[in-house]
Amino acid sequence: MIKEFFRELDLLWKPVPAKRIPLQIIGSAALMLQAEYERGTKDSDILETAAITGPVREKLLSLAGKNSDLTKRYGIYVDIVGCGIPFLPVKPVFNVQTAFRELGSFEISALDITDVVVSKLKRFTSNDAADIRAIVEKGLVKPGLLAARFRAAVDAYSTDARAEDLPRYIRNLHTVERDFLEVKESEIELPGWI
Repeated sequence: MIKEFFRELDLLWKPVPAKRIPLQIIGSAALMLQAEYERGTKDSDILETAAITGPVREKLLSLAGKNSDLTKRYGIYVDIVGCGIPFLPVKPVFNVQTAFRELGSFEISALDITDVVVSKLKRFTSNDAADIRAIVEKGLVKPGLLAARFRAAVDAYSTDARAEDLPRYIRNLHTVERDFLEVKESEIELPGWI
């Protein structure tokens, strides 16, 4: 459904831009694009970038936002997430989705699976935990890489007010390591003031 949704969005986007607009998909939609994994979701989160501002942002939400005709047909919608909101490393990894190479208006990339898992440790809702468990069961999460990417996200967050939430994210990481991956909990250093 997600692939068809974006293909139809591409057909609706007129005029075709001179340069394809990059759409960086995060969250469970990114998992579904990269792994043989499906679950019911209503939104396809797109990371806000310099390319997704002003008229482009407005048109994207008009064509594929919550109350659009496209959403009524597919039951999913585009939600644009501010770049400072997700818990991500300073340089998140995005993988270009070659299944969309025929699109004329968009270049679609998906947040790397490990970085999606890291980002889900912020809220760690029951859906987030279910997504992570399913991806772990498919053997797509490497414990050492997960800990390294988590540390990179901690580095990004540790210099501002968001750092106060880091102990909770660490507890969530430890839950995944201990209960899902069945490995030893990683030692994560935090700034002394936390």
